[in-house]
Formats: sequence, structure tokens, C-alpha cells
Amino acid sequence: MDLCSEAEDEDLEEELKTGVKRLTEALDRYDRENLFTGPYDDRNALISLHAGAGGTEAQDWVEMLFRMYGRWAQQQGFQVEVLDILPGDEAGIKSITGLISGKYAYGYLKAERGVHRLVRISPFDASGRRHTSFASVDVIPEVEDDSEVDINPEDLRIDTYRASGHGGQHINKTDSAVRITHLPTGIVVQCQSERSQLANRLRAMKILRSRLSALKRQEQEAKLNQLRGEQREIAWGSQIRSYIFEPYTLVKDHRTGVEIGNVQAVMDGAIGPFIESYLRRYRDGQGKN
Repeated sequence: MDLCSEAEDEDLEEELKTGVKRLTEALDRYDRENLFTGPYDDRNALISLHAGAGGTEAQDWVEMLFRMYGRWAQQQGFQVEVLDILPGDEAGIKSITGLISGKYAYGYLKAERGVHRLVRISPFDASGRRHTSFASVDVIPEVEDDSEVDINPEDLRIDTYRASGHGGQHINKTDSAVRITHLPTGIVVQCQSERSQLANRLRAMKILRSRLSALKRQEQEAKLNQLRGEQREIAWGSQIRSYIFEPYTLVKDHRTGVEIGNVQAVMDGAIGPFIESYLRRYRDGQGKN
């Protein structure tokens, strides 16, 4: 660059800068994609959040987390679709399942599987006390068609019900929502995102196929935490990450030690450092998946 400047060859200098920038971007892209070593990492992701200890506060926490993942997904150019939602009694969400579509969506989001802990002054506490709440995040890859999974129709119980949602807006007033129970495993899946019962049934079957495929891989690898993560109580001592709003602001990942002081930026989707640090740790054989 100095030689170009001395020669006052501005065109050559600009060309070199552009070349270096493209090379740097290509190396960064290669380095990120090298994190994805799993056979399903390039798939879409089915993400499910459930409120744990904390009551209404925990249900509000689920809604905050899902918004965070939605913001992150949009920043990646991914699509987000809510497949099923159970609103909280007073506020927030008890549980929600969404589909995040985009290349490597599962590869990224598998790093988020686990219990997430919130510490803040609760807006639902008139006394202004600090509360601790928990929510679980489960992520599995979407499976379009897995010939290894054989679903016997006689093993299914299919129920229909009226869809629910915040404020009742855009919700079908008929029993269009579908719940499918796989009797041998006890797996229950639901879908209410479509307006017709048939469409919801097809989507629910796709979710069921994905969950059964994940379960089959767990059994084959003899690791209960291989795809769906360790089944832990959604409470104190099992969290993978803490989000502290009071008395100071800090988000800390307990697996990698990564910390970010700007909690609002994290809630607006800036979770990349946590994800990439975990994936690098896993790639190097220091973490679990």
C-alpha cells in the first residue's frame, strides 16, 4: 500500500484494497463454514422454547428470547415462522415452536440448546424486587423426508383444537389446529400456523418426523445430549447462559466464558459471539453437542 501511495497510483491502491477486503471476507466465510461438521448442520432449524421456574416472569422471558432469536435470524437473512404458540396466563408465552429457515440455521442454533437464565427487576412485581427466571431452548434440524424413520399411522393419536394467540388476531375460529401424539415414544407435536386443518396436519407430521429422526440419532450414538441436549430441570444450576439486567448489565455464557456487557444489544440479536465461540470449542473437541 505504501509503494502505491508513493507512486501516486490511486487506481492500483484501490484495487489492492478491494482485493484484500474480498480475500478477508472469503477467509472469514470459510472459517465460519468450517465450523459446520455435522451431517444436518446445513438444514433449517426447529426451535422450541418453554417457560421454566418463574411464573409470569418466566413466560415473559420466553417471549423476550424468541424475539431475540427472531432478530438474529433476520440479521442473517433467515426466515422465521411461528408454528405453535401457547400464550401465558397474564403475559408472555408459556411455550412456542418456530421454524427458522436458511442455510446452516441448525448449524448455528444448535449452540443455543439449553437453559437460559434471566435476572432483572420484574415489571410484574409491584414491590420492584429482583427476580430470577428460566426458560429452556431446544433445537433440532428440520427433516424433509427421512427414510430411516418409519411412522405407523396406528401409533398416532391426532386431535384438533381451536388455535390460540395474542389478542386472537388472525386466528381461525374453527378447530384447525392439530396435535399429534406418537404413542410409542410419547412425543407430542402441535401446529396452528396454517388456516386449514389439513395444512396444519402436514406441518405437524413434518415436525414429528424431525423429532423422531433426532431421537433415532440419539439412540444410535448412545448420547442423550447429542441432538436435543441433556434433559435438565429448567431451573437454577442447569443454565448455559445468564442474562443480567440488574444490578448491572451482563450476558455470560457459562460453557465458554464469553461475556458481553451490552445486554440490550444481545436481546436485539447480537448473539453471534456466543454461537461462534461455542461452535469453535465444539469443533476443537472441548465441548459437547
